[in-house]
Amino acid sequence: MARRRKGNKVDGWLVIDKDLGISSAKIVGAVKRIYGAQKVGHGGTLDPLATGILPIGLGEATKTMPFVVDATKEYSFTVQWGSSTDSDDCEGAIVASGGRLPSEDEVRGALAGFTGSIQQVPPAYSAIKVNGQRAYKLARDGETVELKPRSVEIQTLSLVSHAPSGESSSFEVTCGKGTYVRSLGRDIALKLGTYGHITALRRLRVGPFKLSDAISLAKLEELGHSARAAEALLPITTALDDIPAVAVTEAEAQDIRYGRSLTLDAAKQGTIVLMEGDRPVALAENLAGDVRPLRVFNM
Repeated sequence: MARRRKGNKVDGWLVIDKDLGISSAKIVGAVKRIYGAQKVGHGGTLDPLATGILPIGLGEATKTMPFVVDATKEYSFTVQWGSSTDSDDCEGAIVASGGRLPSEDEVRGALAGFTGSIQQVPPAYSAIKVNGQRAYKLARDGETVELKPRSVEIQTLSLVSHAPSGESSSFEVTCGKGTYVRSLGRDIALKLGTYGHITALRRLRVGPFKLSDAISLAKLEELGHSARAAEALLPITTALDDIPAVAVTEAEAQDIRYGRSLTLDAAKQGTIVLMEGDRPVALAENLAGDVRPLRVFNM
């Protein structure tokens, strides 16, 4: 007999507006404690330096996590010109200084080269594995970390403001999965013939999750175990807005829960979400009308 998981059966998405200086892991721990939930995970790490949208999946929502991790994201960020750090942000040690301060027109003109599909080398202080170890651990141990460039997608990149002193510029970016904003700031500076590092970073959107959906951890702590805390949860299907939904009958839903395949309309090919009324039944794969379950929801 399977061992019963400790905690409450809580299913849904919570959108936290993360404060400066706290880790994503600590927020997950706090949410798990507040809800007493059996299972909790986050949809994409935010560094302690960063603030903004941190989607938290509870219970069955964790089965939709890949769609959040791979979703389009929006950020605002500020680059300080003239110096660079070993982490490409203000938490690292300065490794170069005395660089020139670019003009607003120069900054604006450099951005065209950073949209579309671009090659980007991740920061040395990143979670990418090198020979089985995280790059940031190797970097902290003083080892030289050489990461290969990879292709990322920058959908939009715009200059929001440029300091009168020329010491910094603020931007907004919409980007695909795997994009490092710290690398983007560093590379814009290099194109401008100077150094640069990130001093502020805020995530504005992750897929369907927006700041208007968000609650601060402090406010959630204040609500505690109240009904209002439960009301802050979004349906697990929120993460599946871009996935076609297909209605199934009660009998078909039961078949899927037992791992059986179905024969349905072949019009919606690929990954679909099966719905019994308002209740999600499973993520499934539709291949020419042959529907097989991928992840079944235990609602």
